[in-house]
Order: sequence, then C-alpha cells, then structure tokens
Amino acid sequence: MMHDSTYKAPSVDHLGFLDHPEDWTEDFARQTAPIVGITQGLTDRHWAVIRYLRSQFEKTGRCPLLYFVCSDNGLSVADLQALFPSGYLRGACRLAGISYRDSILCSPCHGKDDRQCTAKGIDKVYRVDVLGFLVDPDEWDSAFAIHRAREMGIEAGLTQQHWEVLDHLRNVYDETGDVPTVYSVCEELGLSLETLAQLFPSGYHRGAVKLAGLRVH
Repeated sequence: MMHDSTYKAPSVDHLGFLDHPEDWTEDFARQTAPIVGITQGLTDRHWAVIRYLRSQFEKTGRCPLLYFVCSDNGLSVADLQALFPSGYLRGACRLAGISYRDSILCSPCHGKDDRQCTAKGIDKVYRVDVLGFLVDPDEWDSAFAIHRAREMGIEAGLTQQHWEVLDHLRNVYDETGDVPTVYSVCEELGLSLETLAQLFPSGYHRGAVKLAGLRVH
C-alpha cells in the first residue's frame, strides 16, 4: 500500500481510538487497517461495515451492538471475525473512528450547562453497590447522573425538571443527612406522583434517588 505523505493523523487515545469521532476520514481507516491486522487493504466488504458503523453513529450518537451490525449486513460472527481479525471493537469500530465509549457519548457539548454534556466525566470511576447505588454520596457529580440516566432508559437525557428533583434531593441530604420521602419531594416541588413517575420510570428510589447519588439505608 502506498504511503500518503499528505495524510495528517488525527488525535487518538492510548488504545489507538479517535479522541474525537468527528475527526474520522476514510484515510484514517486506510492508514489504521494494517495496524489492526488487515494487511491486504480494505475491500468492499470492509467498507460496507465501516460505513454502516459511521451511519449508525451519526444517526444515534452510539456505537451499535454487534448483533445489529451482523444482522443488518448479512454477516455471521465468523464473517465479521474474518474481515476484522483483531475484533469488533478493536478492529471494525476502531477503523470507523468510534469506540465502546460512544455507547454513552453523543456529539460535543454546546449548551451553557455542562450538566447536559454526556462527555463529561467519562473516564471517572465511581464506586457503586450491587444494585448500582453510589457507595459514597460525596463522589457524586452531574456526570454520574447523566450516564446513569441513559442506562435507566431516559433516552432524551435529563431535563431541567429532572435536575430540579435531583438538586432538591442533594440539598435536603446535605442539610439533614437523610433522603426525603417521595411525598415530601412532591409537596415541596409541587409535583404529582404521576409526573414524578413519568420523569423517573424506574421509580423514586431506583430512579431519582439513585441518580442523585443517594440511597436509603
């Protein structure tokens, strides 16, 4: 393969994944292919998968699941392995400029409130118990709530109304050392139980309290 002297490598992390998925180009895929074990160049079948991954990422902001990659492209797992011998994430996704982290990352933040930024705190480690509750409430920050909300199925992200509830929970806890009851939260914030259920479909304790980094002992 001829070396492209005009190619300028974009910024990558210590594993070789793009730091910024939007920096992806076809040249990046071509130059990275030999590094992930594809020494004979990228074929049409490789490009079909790579472009599928890019398309899905641009639509959803997420790294698609392996199942859908195979199903939508008429491939078996063995077919995908033959195309990308270093693996799905370390091969196909890396060439497409996305990574496992993009399962919870979306586009860069443009809002005034960094609490709406899904990229915030991605590398931070939080200690949680077996049920997913934060072990130490002092470790809580907005990034914990943002990413945990996605896992709970709050796909549209946390709205101002969500944050009002979470801020109230945190403030009451800071003042009293206790988690307020669902009734007092509704009363103080003027919310109905139905509204609270819509905001936190996992429930008050398993939803709102967990997102606030608290737990009832």
